[in-house]
Amino acid sequence: MADFMQFVFSGLTTGAIYALAALGFSIIYNASGVINFAQGDFLMLGGMVCAAMLGTRMPFALAALAAVAITVVIGLLLYRLAVKPAGDTSIVSLIIITIGASIFIQGVVQIVLGKNQHTLPAFSGDTALRIFGAYVLPQSLWVLGVAAVLVAACAAFFRFTMLGKSMLAVAANKLAAQAVGIPAQFILLLSFGMSALLGAVAGVVAAPITTTSYDLGLMLGMKGFVAATLGGLGSGMGAVVGGLMVGLLEAMVAGYISSAYKDAVPFVMIVLILLVMPHGLFGAKSVERV
Repeated sequence: MADFMQFVFSGLTTGAIYALAALGFSIIYNASGVINFAQGDFLMLGGMVCAAMLGTRMPFALAALAAVAITVVIGLLLYRLAVKPAGDTSIVSLIIITIGASIFIQGVVQIVLGKNQHTLPAFSGDTALRIFGAYVLPQSLWVLGVAAVLVAACAAFFRFTMLGKSMLAVAANKLAAQAVGIPAQFILLLSFGMSALLGAVAGVVAAPITTTSYDLGLMLGMKGFVAATLGGLGSGMGAVVGGLMVGLLEAMVAGYISSAYKDAVPFVMIVLILLVMPHGLFGAKSVERV
């Protein structure tokens, strides 16, 4: 029983990270129909930039804020310099643009910040806590807590603010939203900024556990995409549920079978999802943009 709970906490921790990545995918997909394969690089940038700032002896809080701010700016530039100029080109072309942007970001980070792995100090020390028979690092609770706060903040933003409702309107019908005066281009820019913010915060909080390097974003992005697809692309609730499910399944496979197969789990899942339920758990039954 203790082993099972250990795997559960481990799965929930990694699943919360995947959930934030998946939520970033869903926000951009809803607003623009684009699947942003640079999403994982936002997580990588959060951790890498924060580590670089700490190397200059900057206080941790300021380093984290600077990392999030820089990542948000990069997310805005991704839209402004790469996605927006493409105009009304095909979705496939836009996806290729985001893949190219991901490769470019990784190359720049590799040159500027180096190839070495970096880690951040744990927020509350490294003394494990015993919960339900399992030993849990305090940083795992930080990951779960920050993820819960971000998910709740996104839900409140979309439900209670005019800007959030404007984003939902653009997601439902871009032309109709523009007809009633909603600035669709600004909404699209905002979606990339929000997605970058979610990724950067997730990267900073996760780095004390996972470490970070210039190529970390590729795997995190793919797992976040699997989570978003499992939950149903465009569904915020689906992104969270999908992320937790992927994390839990990974932990169970690693614990009860072999850790060698852990990274294969999402790729097997994506094949099964596309074959069995291509719309995901919470996805719409008819999606014209797919």
